[in-house]
Amino acid sequence: MLENPRSPRVRAVAKLTKRSARVETGLFLLEGPQSVREALQYLPDAIVELFATPTAWEKHADVRALADEHGVEVEYVTEAVLAAMADTVTPQGLVAVTRQTPTSVKDIFAAEPKLIAICEEVRDPGNLGTIIRAADAAGADAVVLTGRTVDPYNPKVVRSTTGSLFHLPVSVGGDLDDVIRRAHAAGMNVVAADVKGDDLLVARADGVLAQPTAWLFGNEARGLDEDALSQADRALRLPIFGRAESLNLATAASVCLYESAFAQRATH
Repeated sequence: MLENPRSPRVRAVAKLTKRSARVETGLFLLEGPQSVREALQYLPDAIVELFATPTAWEKHADVRALADEHGVEVEYVTEAVLAAMADTVTPQGLVAVTRQTPTSVKDIFAAEPKLIAICEEVRDPGNLGTIIRAADAAGADAVVLTGRTVDPYNPKVVRSTTGSLFHLPVSVGGDLDDVIRRAHAAGMNVVAADVKGDDLLVARADGVLAQPTAWLFGNEARGLDEDALSQADRALRLPIFGRAESLNLATAASVCLYESAFAQRATH
């Protein structure tokens, strides 16, 4: 059992909360039974190390079974060691060191996707994690992140995806111009979510959302710049029926992705 919170090994794990360490090592941190369970089920070969307190390991029989099934060994740690490793204030007894497994932009579009989310300069970790989760729930084929978007392996992003990071391809660090060009070459409509766009209800009526669609989402504060908007085939906005000034980016993205999912499935 690892007992010293200040040991070099524990410090190496804890460093993965920092972007510089993640870039240097190609690894990232998973915390809690939900994230560890999804990684063991969908991408077990990516797990490099798995740590647990004896109490947590005893409690989560499903995680134990998946680890046994895939030959992933667990190393016991004390509560103090786990707290030193984790990013959260109240960790839930399980931590895993995992390889980053981004998918290339080329491979995403080679698979002829019908629905993807493109995130341009999305900076809030919670927003990005929720968009990835919503894309997964809506049955999207991939999420593409351009260079100025927050690191998807940031611990807050990983927690916000609640395991969806392991369910669908995620591309990292793409150039927006190149991504849009590839989307068009793959036969997709690029639809920008923008407050100055047309009413989404009009697009619902004319059937445009039933076509292969790449939704383009911009920065939380500034939205999309004019160059990005000019490259989109269309810009759409969600109508506001109540008194709210606007919608949170992740909430709006969830609605947009589901609108496409509904429209595409209604045609089959």
